[in-house]
Amino acid sequence: MNNVLVIGGDGFLGRWIVELLLRRNSDPDQPNYAISIFDLQQRYFEETLTYYIGDLTQYEDISSAIVKSRAKFLIHTASPPHGLSSKIYWDVNVGGTKNILKACLENDVEKLVYTSSAGVLYDGINDLINVDETASFPEVFHDSYHETKAEAEKIVLEANGQNNLLTCAIRPSAIFGPRDQQLVAGMIKVMERGQTKFQIGDNFNLFDFTYVENVAYAHLLAMDKLSSDPDIKVGGEAFIITNGTPIPFWDMPRFIWSQFNHVPPYYIKLSRAAGLALAYCAEWACYLFNREEGFTRYRVKFACSSRYFNINKSKTILGYNPPVDLEEGIKRTCGSFVQQYSKNGKES
Repeated sequence: MNNVLVIGGDGFLGRWIVELLLRRNSDPDQPNYAISIFDLQQRYFEETLTYYIGDLTQYEDISSAIVKSRAKFLIHTASPPHGLSSKIYWDVNVGGTKNILKACLENDVEKLVYTSSAGVLYDGINDLINVDETASFPEVFHDSYHETKAEAEKIVLEANGQNNLLTCAIRPSAIFGPRDQQLVAGMIKVMERGQTKFQIGDNFNLFDFTYVENVAYAHLLAMDKLSSDPDIKVGGEAFIITNGTPIPFWDMPRFIWSQFNHVPPYYIKLSRAAGLALAYCAEWACYLFNREEGFTRYRVKFACSSRYFNINKSKTILGYNPPVDLEEGIKRTCGSFVQQYSKNGKES
């Protein structure tokens, strides 16, 4: 029996990792796991799971969870969502990760898989075209979220080999799927606000979207492959994970909207520069009237950039091959949201 602790295990990605571990436990041909979860709150309730509620910024919370769970394997997915203050990201992504590493080294944890982001390679200006893991971090990051994810990744990978701890990082690109409260939920909000007729950019920019189950699967592959064997070069390494099928950016939201029987009657195309100017004004308006931001400069840059990656390293070393293709992933995601909206009495 392998004891594994999933940090952030009740979050979007973390929950999918837990579900794949539970599937393994029901498969007689797979190793079994004693699964524990560390998170800020408990959202799911299963008798086979053990929960530890705590705060990553408090060392005693995470140290106690590792000791009580007797975890030898850790998967660290916890991170605040986009759009918060810089201090929160430095406290949680960097400070929290330092706490995890300290606790791992003091309690003889054997393996740590860290959830980074493919966005750590993006500077907010230059396109990422078929980029792989040999690319360097930008000199200036475009936001604190990715700057702190990069810093935490660096700390994790540098710890590889200390006190027999093996570490690696998974860099997913634009995760989506059922229960997604950021990417897909944001696209649905655009539809609800009646803004689907607007297109920023020419839609020639290719983008890598990644189905969440594939990302969860990659984490388990990394955990399996982490080894002291020098011929298996996983420890101290980062691995980019995508679906391997980049598409024009605006094709994604339009396919999602179509699943709600919504097709814009026409499109108003705006340049990137115009989009950034309008987003700047919108951000100020939201600040002045204390309203939630929807249209931001970050989202304009996100929609107008080419961001797709080479995943040969993950395929070759981890043996990664996306179990769910992009079209099927989108259909599953939309099906779950249509079902959710039907339950809430909303028109689909």
